Amino acid sequence: MDDDRLPSHVWIMAQIRRSNADGIPAMVVRKGEAQTGTMVLKINQFETGCRVLSQARDLDGVLGWMAAFDGKLVDEAEADSYIERAMSRDPDTWVVEIEDREGRNPFEGKVF
Repeated sequence: MDDDRLPSHVWIMAQIRRSNADGIPAMVVRKGEAQTGTMVLKINQFETGCRVLSQARDLDGVLGWMAAFDGKLVDEAEADSYIERAMSRDPDTWVVEIEDREGRNPFEGKVF
């Protein structure tokens, strides 16, 4: 099966640069597998809490995001604990943190 998607590291770094250019601070907290690693996104809304999204693809291969905690905001310690468990299950996972009080997700794909 041929897969013409961009390698993970190229796609992630391009999205981070675009996010930072748009005034939404984003940073790689942990590098995963360069070619095919998936990503966990932590959107830190500071005192309001954090939202955690895991990269996923639908049945057609379209990129999207699965929300942890039923999409609810949780405190940062709970978000970090979830991310640690995700990394222990899949050591190839990238972790990216967004710092945005409005909770914007600058990465492509809808939440499902």
